[in-house]
Amino acid sequence: MKILLTGTNGYIGMRLLPLLINAGHEVICCVRDEKRLSVDKETRSRITVIEIDFLAQPNLDLIPKDIDAAYYLIHSMSSSTTDFDKKEEIAAHNFNVYLQETQVQQVIYLSGIVNEKNLSKHLWSRKNVEETLYKGSYNLTVLRSGVIVGSGSSSFEIIRDLCEKLPIMVTPKWVNTKTQPIAIRDVLTFMTGVLGNTNCYNESYDISGPDILTYKEMLSLYAKVREIKLYIITLPIMTPKLSSYWLYFVTSTSYKLALNLVDSMSIPVIAKDVRLQEMLGIRPMNYVKSLELAFIKIEQNQVVSSWKDSMVSGRFKQDIQKYVTVPKRGCFKDQKKIRVVNPENAINRIWAIGGDAGWYYGNWLWKIRGYFDKFFGGVGLRRGRTHPNEIFSGDALDFWRVLVADKNNKRLLLFAEMRVPGEAWLEFDIDENNVLHQTATFRPRGIWGRLYWYAMVPFHYFIFGGMIKKIAI
Repeated sequence: MKILLTGTNGYIGMRLLPLLINAGHEVICCVRDEKRLSVDKETRSRITVIEIDFLAQPNLDLIPKDIDAAYYLIHSMSSSTTDFDKKEEIAAHNFNVYLQETQVQQVIYLSGIVNEKNLSKHLWSRKNVEETLYKGSYNLTVLRSGVIVGSGSSSFEIIRDLCEKLPIMVTPKWVNTKTQPIAIRDVLTFMTGVLGNTNCYNESYDISGPDILTYKEMLSLYAKVREIKLYIITLPIMTPKLSSYWLYFVTSTSYKLALNLVDSMSIPVIAKDVRLQEMLGIRPMNYVKSLELAFIKIEQNQVVSSWKDSMVSGRFKQDIQKYVTVPKRGCFKDQKKIRVVNPENAINRIWAIGGDAGWYYGNWLWKIRGYFDKFFGGVGLRRGRTHPNEIFSGDALDFWRVLVADKNNKRLLLFAEMRVPGEAWLEFDIDENNVLHQTATFRPRGIWGRLYWYAMVPFHYFIFGGMIKKIAI
């Protein structure tokens, strides 16, 4: 089959893509920025990539007319706290416009369980998108999922952050809300199981795991699996806004995502429909099993995708590629160079920088900078990195965004997503003479930008000087 995959760069899209390829399908990947598609060369050679922004005016020449099926995985919840629902409706409408000129037979949409009458804005938007897609000129299959648990998923990472960092947890009352989590592996099994199945045309199904748990029970079971002592105290006085701040400062989530999540966490999310399980013969795994599998992937360094690599986890939502060319005028620079004896070893250390490996010198200063960034509304250091020694363009790397990751040409270019009064780049490059060049570039914004640079010069002297020596070892 010829399949159109939207949201390819997202958490679900990145995991679904190899399954579709290995099943022998021809996959057309829709992304807003082709340079951000974080796949290896072998995968890249087996797919077709087209750049489409579904919030922009449709260009009907972009999508092939002979596609057979499509996956709709476009969400905007993390990009806004006010108008994400309008953006999602526009994207769904434009998607219909694009597909009306094709021969597509089936569209598969991953939504959220919406059985309650009083829906949060997030779940209401999901249902509204569903209704919009039903107006399309194709057969729609909707999979309404519970909380998704898997290595790199936002739900799993939030639970992980809370339990690993807070042995004594003071929580808002929404931790007593019931939900029905589902393993990412089962979500993907359902998504591939309905593909081309005519019995699933124009149908909506709930998909979930077998356990109905409160968020408090999910936290407690996580602690049990990890053999962590955890004490949870629930207070009824935490407002949604306070709860959002609590999640934002303790976990790696963005404030916008935290606010939208808290809005939904007060509403029970329980499946009332098991038709699809019976039809496809799928027996979803329980919550504990899904946690155990997630940690196996983490321990084996096989995390396929992480929500933290999405652009919405950072400050810059689009047009990030305009920063690939580092400016030369009106900038401050800290330039250092050193000859390396073993270029291969040096490039491997560069490719492993950040995350658990740290920044090789003055890590405590980097951590302090991360705390300040988080306090002032930035991303902080909690995003880490998805893989310990692999980097792709578009990946998140602590409070940086990877712009260029060219291992063959020995070049790594990072762009700062931390809160700074200007724009900042950090570049590593090893030339043909085996000289490592490390360049920090800062383009200040006004007088505050210049004062910021001068205030940081003493720290840069020690941090950047020590870092390049450690890389060259």
